[in-house]
Amino acid sequence: MKTDKPRSNIIVNVVLILLVIIWTVPTFGILVTSFRIRDNVSKTGWWQSLSDESGYTMENYNQVLGGRTFTYTDSSGREARAKGDDMMGAFLNSLTVTIPAVVIPILIAAFAAYGFAWLDFPGRKTLFVIIVALLVVPLQIALIPVLRDYQVLKLNGTYLGIWLAHTGFGLPLAIYLLFNYISTIPRSIMESAFIDGASHFTTFVRLILPLSVPALASFAIFQFLWVWNDMLVALVFMSGGGAKMQVVTVRMLNMIGSRGQDWHLLTAGAFISMVLPLIVFLSLQRYFVSGLMAGSVKE
Repeated sequence: MKTDKPRSNIIVNVVLILLVIIWTVPTFGILVTSFRIRDNVSKTGWWQSLSDESGYTMENYNQVLGGRTFTYTDSSGREARAKGDDMMGAFLNSLTVTIPAVVIPILIAAFAAYGFAWLDFPGRKTLFVIIVALLVVPLQIALIPVLRDYQVLKLNGTYLGIWLAHTGFGLPLAIYLLFNYISTIPRSIMESAFIDGASHFTTFVRLILPLSVPALASFAIFQFLWVWNDMLVALVFMSGGGAKMQVVTVRMLNMIGSRGQDWHLLTAGAFISMVLPLIVFLSLQRYFVSGLMAGSVKE
């Protein structure tokens, strides 16, 4: 038995290292390609350009972020001019959509989870079961009915509309995740606060929220990554806003259609869309496991 454990640890470590390599190598390739000159991308692979110091440029990012006009040689050998894709506007649109779509469901779900965990009211268990059951309902079946209501309320193509959509789709998971964590907080802490004269609101703000940071951060990672990388909901509910309200994923889709051969621009745009989610995950990853494991083990 003692010899099996070190062997299993070695296998797990080897598998993890392979997974890291499988993810890192293409990501590094995207990064290298995003700095390469257009003509070089079609001639050699990114791994062959690591020793070529003259084959790198920041012009790709200038074209993608700032929409600068650039000159290139087309397939017939003639010089042509084109305007770059203004992804900076799409990047700001994604931030405008994502930040409220993360904060709003967290606040609502935290209040709801506290109520389900510590308040006694009629129909509590039934309502909680209904919320948990919503986790298995595909959001695709709700898109058309919600879109029809949005058209009546004139919310289609507005930031408020997509905030409400992402909030509604993310609330079941948020409530379930936060409930599992908040319900594990010792009752003695709550009783001490009530004895000192604290109300439910004071207890929630001063005790529950600070103690629930791991669960809040865990859901924030899920919600941020989902909303930032979402394209379906953005296409459905932001289409009425036109090109000026396109988010990063929709802009990347349009770039694939219009610049399918310009890999130097596509990789620059892809890396721009990856940077912020990576920063968010790496910043909050220390809370990630503890937030997910909350409530899974009872003492």
